[in-house]
Amino acid sequence: MLGWAALTVTVLIWAAFALTIRAIGHSPLTPGDVALIRFLIPAALLLPLLPSRLPALRRVPPHAALMIAAGAGLPFFLIAAAGGASTSAAHVSALVAGTTPLSVVLVGAVLFRDRVTANQRPGLGLILLGIVLLVVGLGTVGTSPLTGIALLLSASLLWGGYTLGMRRAGLDPLAVAMLVTYPSLLLLAPLLLTGTLPSHLTQVPAQNLLPFIAVQGLGVGVVASLTYPYALKHLGTLRCATVGALAPVLATLLALPLLGERPSVASAIGVAIVTTGVLVFNLMPTRTPTAPTGAAHVQ
Repeated sequence: MLGWAALTVTVLIWAAFALTIRAIGHSPLTPGDVALIRFLIPAALLLPLLPSRLPALRRVPPHAALMIAAGAGLPFFLIAAAGGASTSAAHVSALVAGTTPLSVVLVGAVLFRDRVTANQRPGLGLILLGIVLLVVGLGTVGTSPLTGIALLLSASLLWGGYTLGMRRAGLDPLAVAMLVTYPSLLLLAPLLLTGTLPSHLTQVPAQNLLPFIAVQGLGVGVVASLTYPYALKHLGTLRCATVGALAPVLATLLALPLLGERPSVASAIGVAIVTTGVLVFNLMPTRTPTAPTGAAHVQ
């Protein structure tokens, strides 16, 4: 029961990640402000544990460290936020979390010459079909919807690299969170101080910060880093991947009452097909271990 509870919390956080990425445009906060919340809170909470993880962090291969830090850190966050600004919560969740299997396969093929097995192809084909329908269903959302789609798919590729980097790093979940958090904070600080990334944080009422603190700072930054590995340990990869595939559907449904976003028919079908593709990808037997949707923490 604790494993299922941990998995439920994780999927809710993955869906909430997409909602808060979209909610940036509905708030006075800038992407830089939310990025500061995202990385400063876990940096403060994880600091007492940092000395015990330093030896393991020093042993991480440089390429794996870069894939982790960029793939789930500040570059990923800013690209996802830019893409979400001109699409919808359904697009954010489906095109980032939902396309993780496709991204892992593509990045693995380019960087490590991993091969796509015959059993993986039906699921990947469905994910591609879902992406096409999501593009068709953009309608009049935002000012540059196609650019938003391209940015979200780029964020997905970074996430795929993060997933592969974790496999090669040999770190526990908290050490992975540290490798995401501290380099991102070091990169973010000068960008905010020089005005390269604008900030309205001091002008925003405290109550407007609470959803972002709860989801980005605590949920994505800390809680999902612990609940997802716990669920994996007690439920197994297949169950976690299967239930995790529901995150895009949940984000789409929650965006309707919370953000007033009503997906087009094509977008709704696209989300459903992407979700089906993830299920097929994870349920089909394969000789090569595959990455579950939204591996570790998100968005």
